[in-house]
Amino acid sequence: MTGDRARRHLADVAALRIRVFADWPYLYAGDLDYEQDYLAAYAASPRAVFVLALDGERVVGASTGLPLVDEAAAFQAPFLDRGLDPAPVFYFGESVLLPEYRGRGVGHAFFDAREAHARALGGFTTTAFAAVDRDPDDPRRPAGHRDNEAFWRGRGYVRQPGLTMALDWDEVGVGPTTHALTFWTRPLEPAG
Repeated sequence: MTGDRARRHLADVAALRIRVFADWPYLYAGDLDYEQDYLAAYAASPRAVFVLALDGERVVGASTGLPLVDEAAAFQAPFLDRGLDPAPVFYFGESVLLPEYRGRGVGHAFFDAREAHARALGGFTTTAFAAVDRDPDDPRRPAGHRDNEAFWRGRGYVRQPGLTMALDWDEVGVGPTTHALTFWTRPLEPAG
């Protein structure tokens, strides 16, 4: 959904982001007002998309996307710094899903819907998202944690070392911290 249809779910998506991103690897100590402002920027972009997973009326998962040129300057900077035009890049924001709904194909549906939206808009040659960089030996990493890298690679995404941005957020148990996030990209093939 887009625009006004998406706006009525902003509070639910904001709360979901806070809940899911509090866990490893983001360890985000979220703020509801900040989250609603962040998501309102997506709802304001006429080319943005919200993909929601619902259990009845309850939002249990959400995924967003918008043209990279409509995202904040910090997201565009790594591309510009490498001489890459951000205009043909469709950026995927978060994909958040409550743990009890994982392993049912929702992650693939999120990617499928956002890729289809970018194709339908036209003019995009690449899809991209950014993931936080964490030390694999970080003692806060939960035992048995399964990263998403195999899933992303299976969908054709490639991590782009050096295509990295810095974002600040309050980390659980730490406070304000600067985090490195590296982009993963994939060519967006035409429909057909």
